[in-house]
Amino acid sequence: MCVPENALRLKPASMTFEEAAAVPSAGVVALQNLRGVGSSSLSFLLSDKGHIQSGQKVLINGAGGGVGTFAVQIAKSFGAEVTGVDSTRKLDMLRSIGADQVIDYTQEDFTKSGQRYDLILDVVASRSIFDYKRALSPKGIYVMVGGSLAAILQGFLLGPLISMTGSKKMGSVMWKPNNQEDLAILEELFAAGKVVPVIDRTYPLSEVPEAIRYLEEGHARGKVVITLEQNNNT
Repeated sequence: MCVPENALRLKPASMTFEEAAAVPSAGVVALQNLRGVGSSSLSFLLSDKGHIQSGQKVLINGAGGGVGTFAVQIAKSFGAEVTGVDSTRKLDMLRSIGADQVIDYTQEDFTKSGQRYDLILDVVASRSIFDYKRALSPKGIYVMVGGSLAAILQGFLLGPLISMTGSKKMGSVMWKPNNQEDLAILEELFAAGKVVPVIDRTYPLSEVPEAIRYLEEGHARGKVVITLEQNNNT
């Protein structure tokens, strides 16, 4: 396989190959959606940055997965107060990577708690866009990364209207893969010990089907990584 040189960066010496495999997709998606990547990449009339700032209240919905675990750590590195939302079995892990508060979505609906957030990063959008709007502060921003088809379609249809008619902004940031600047930022955060890839399990290449089955169950804490067997000749 041939890859353009400008799509690659050297792996930091202190980073394992498994950690390096976990960073480029999930880490870059989290970083770009928290801080923005330029007006040409934005949809739903969001402004030119994700607006994450020190002291903001940031909520990560789906915080225990691949993108979510990076988002929690990156948001903390910006000085935000971070709330992570996920299932019961992932809450201790979220605390261990720096979440200030955690919410068990099986026990509590954060959109009905009365708490307001300056920035919501939603990895698993499944509710009405109006539920998320209710959980935003007066000038809050809601950024959708992924979720159910119904939620995504509703966001595309109603997000621009909400953003045009009020102070709250709701939309998404289009991901720019292989962004050298963002990869460099992630390397710096890793070197400083502020962001460490969370790897739930590794599977050899011969067990990719099992790895996919496990991932699709939705129980993975962080990333699932595929390793190459030492005797693999492919």
